[in-house]
Amino acid sequence: MPYATRRLAEVLIARASVTPQDAGCIDLIAARLAPLGFVNEIIDSGPPEFRVRNLWAKRPAAKEGARTLVFAGHTDVVPAGPLEQWSSDPFTPTERDGKLYGRGASDMKTSIAAFVVAVEQFLAAQPDAPLNIAFLLTSDEEGPALDGTVVVCNALKARGERLDWCIVGEPTAVKQTGDMIKNGRRGTLSGKLTVKGIQGHIAYPQLARNPIHELAPALAELVGIEWDRGNDFFQPTSWQVSNLHAGTGAGNIIPGQVVVDFNFRFCTESTPESLQARLQAVLTKHALDYELKWTLGGLPFLTPPGSLVDAVRAAIRAETGLEPELSTTGGTSDGRFIAPICPQVVELGPPNASIHKIDEHIVLADIEPLTAIYRRVLENLAAA
Repeated sequence: MPYATRRLAEVLIARASVTPQDAGCIDLIAARLAPLGFVNEIIDSGPPEFRVRNLWAKRPAAKEGARTLVFAGHTDVVPAGPLEQWSSDPFTPTERDGKLYGRGASDMKTSIAAFVVAVEQFLAAQPDAPLNIAFLLTSDEEGPALDGTVVVCNALKARGERLDWCIVGEPTAVKQTGDMIKNGRRGTLSGKLTVKGIQGHIAYPQLARNPIHELAPALAELVGIEWDRGNDFFQPTSWQVSNLHAGTGAGNIIPGQVVVDFNFRFCTESTPESLQARLQAVLTKHALDYELKWTLGGLPFLTPPGSLVDAVRAAIRAETGLEPELSTTGGTSDGRFIAPICPQVVELGPPNASIHKIDEHIVLADIEPLTAIYRRVLENLAAA
């Protein structure tokens, strides 16, 4: 049906599902999938004040031993920000100048709508296709991501669920749907460093010890380190300071400590353990009195060219004529939780130029090709 994806996307955009709220999106999708033969499993997780809704829905093929394709995504969106800066209400889907505006239009309610419509079209044509199809949806991707996809993946792993391919509907395109596929992502490792000194009057530095001064040489050395050189699939690992806090606000006090928040975005040439050891060696070399807390947000993953990448590339060529670029750039996604239980994971969605911005939107001309690409991927994998 023409415009079916757009209509479903508009229904989802109209639901203010700001993390961790789902606002009924998952129940809506589950109800749409049930008549197609999907068995829906709702998995709620998290404390009452941060309750997360997750969906694992699977339609088994009649053929024994059929392989499984998972469509994964998130129904939650980031906050709209100052409403007065939006040209229209962020939760009222609005067409203007050939674009559909609303929070989640690109990230990623249109992708979810395209998933559903593509599956409906595929099953209408091939109801007995030798392919298991599944959906993994969460309302905790834009937030802490502690009670979302990772919880579902742990449950699937515990019961030995076999997954073969996964498409995450993250917005990956640069200018036009289909021009870029993410076939991997860098890992993320964060640290909170507290360097201790001795507080004192700024006029009597001999009676104090300034932790900012002591940190500065070590900080300069860390900024200059080449952590690795990357490889054919990943850019080099980067280290960045995001926040630095010290002082009481008064201009005549030497602070007693300085706190530094930092992050590694690392490729497969480095490991969390190697990065931790190298950084701590610099701190020790400079004789700092410090405490350090680490948080591993996710390991890097990579899907080299193979059956899934080939199927996606072929679908994009057939529907758009584009030759998609493979890329591992950008931030993290829930693909990092899926990759340990699924050998082939890619991300494919609409252009990402407006995501998380005021007046987030998707170009209307990008919607139907996205649905067609997803449907053709199903066809390609079913025929493999």
